[in-house]
Amino acid sequence: MANMQMNKTPMPEQDPNVRNRNFEEVALGYTLEQAQNEAQRCLNCKNKPCVSGCPVGIPIPEFVGKVAEGDLAGAYQLLSDANALPAISGRVCPQETQCEGKCVRGIKGEPVSIGRIERFVADWAAENGLANVATAPKNGHKVAVIGSGPAGLTCAGELARMGYEVSVFEAFHTPGGVLSYGIPEFRLPKAIVKREVANLEKMGVDIELNMVIGKVLTIPELFERGYEAVFIGSGAGLPMFMKIPGESLIGVYSANEYLTRINLMKAYKEGAETPILHNKKVAVVGGGNVAMDAARCAKRLGADVHIVYRRSEAELPARAEEVHHAKEEGIVFDLLTNPVSIEGDETGHVQSITCVKMELGEPDESGRRRPVVMEGSEFKMEVDAVIMALGTKANQMSYGGTPGLEQTRKGCVAADENGCTSCPNIFAGGDAATGAATVILAMGAGKHAAKSIDQYIKSKQ
Repeated sequence: MANMQMNKTPMPEQDPNVRNRNFEEVALGYTLEQAQNEAQRCLNCKNKPCVSGCPVGIPIPEFVGKVAEGDLAGAYQLLSDANALPAISGRVCPQETQCEGKCVRGIKGEPVSIGRIERFVADWAAENGLANVATAPKNGHKVAVIGSGPAGLTCAGELARMGYEVSVFEAFHTPGGVLSYGIPEFRLPKAIVKREVANLEKMGVDIELNMVIGKVLTIPELFERGYEAVFIGSGAGLPMFMKIPGESLIGVYSANEYLTRINLMKAYKEGAETPILHNKKVAVVGGGNVAMDAARCAKRLGADVHIVYRRSEAELPARAEEVHHAKEEGIVFDLLTNPVSIEGDETGHVQSITCVKMELGEPDESGRRRPVVMEGSEFKMEVDAVIMALGTKANQMSYGGTPGLEQTRKGCVAADENGCTSCPNIFAGGDAATGAATVILAMGAGKHAAKSIDQYIKSKQ
């Protein structure tokens, strides 16, 4: 009989006043008893609405049912057959707008906490030495994957399962893409990313680091080396700025740079090869998940941190959980506020930021109410660092100039929902094709593209 408690089984967490001074994981994970209690809330609906909300098609009621029964190995098998990176998606996937958003239990209470159960199963499997690395016999066909972020890793894993020889070309010195450089340790420990990458390598995936495609090799040169298809999963790593006075001052960062210094280069550790970023007061401009990540990192490095966002809390694009955690950790939200200039001292360092207050007008093309400046509302905020978390766009370095490859108006690779492009042997997915989106959507795109690549190569035989 189903457990009919109305609310989710709470997730154990570090105390906010402790965790805002360290980079250890905030959420501590379910115990077996907690995972089973939550799994037993699932009604095992016949039409499975939760599955329709999952970009990678996890058989959710089945794997959750296995947890409820105590068959954790069976749960992991079902989960990992559908999802190449379950420990990662269990932590960073926005389940509330996807699988959990369609859960029937959410109509009169809280939905089943599918993500927390997924994380529990993946972590249990790792602790018990389970890794789903079985593959079909090698079929003699080679595929190149550009980028080792969630789209690239998923595509590579799916192709390896099918028997392809897969090489992943990563521009950085560490694999993982945004999983390594963009998401903080306290949300996604890098040991977990390394573990998932290691599982792919056990499947035969070759990962080549410091390989900047477009500079070291071009896509046509990859074909000359015998690759029959190329998947572009290079992400969207070019930061955007407001183009206001003072953005060139010392102490103005893109969120990408700030997070890369912290996550990939370990700037918070003494002796790191990149400067330790100990600021006193930081303004983070933006309201998405990246803004929350940057703000929470700055807080852990000792700063008084303010989120500056031009709309109200109802329009914040960040996950509700991330906003909740940021508030718990003492981050101040200056809502309906927008910067107009940044001022520096005589040495060229940031000294203050000038802002105006906003009010919401009519909806714009995004459907959100357009912010309008309130006259006479200008004020200054003293800060010594400003982090611009305004979104990113695709970097065309890896694919720009490839003969016959069409791009969108925004410079992304033009690809359909199956990852197919204007070139029959080139496929694309994730942020490189859609612009900045979520990890799980990139994973779904990588999975769809792998199927398309398989169909393409088989069609030539």
